[in-house]
Amino acid sequence: MVGYSNREELNMIIERTTKGVNLTADKVMDGAEIVEWQQLVREVILAPHVQDYIARVTLATHPDGPFAVPITNQYLRWGSSPRGAQTLTLAAKVRALLSGRYNVSFEDVRRVFLPAMRHRVILNFEAEAEGIDPDKVLLEVLEKVPEKAEDTKVA
Repeated sequence: MVGYSNREELNMIIERTTKGVNLTADKVMDGAEIVEWQQLVREVILAPHVQDYIARVTLATHPDGPFAVPITNQYLRWGSSPRGAQTLTLAAKVRALLSGRYNVSFEDVRRVFLPAMRHRVILNFEAEAEGIDPDKVLLEVLEKVPEKAEDTKVA
């Protein structure tokens, strides 16, 4: 989440971006290495029951949908698209790798849920009027959607 810059930060931004100085970043990897890492992330194992959890928490953001939780219906106008589920999946895979694992856990999904989803839902007028932010809604979605599906069907 990025808030407003304070006085010191804003002065630094002005200083760095409005002078004739060209700064260059040091290269840490080339395009081929980036592609290799992207492929490695995609190879991280996602068990069907964890994938289904990702599908269900994404669908739980859809107002009046079959997986919607009460807070979704109360405060969301639009839920996440499939791209949100894709982002959530890839972010969870990256987190698993950074944790030294080659499989995604429920905890990986929960830890990346807010940054992956907070900008993918649109609040309704009631939420705006009451000062509700997306994080409040999404945290309750996480709390209400069980890790294990009540039915035994998995994608």
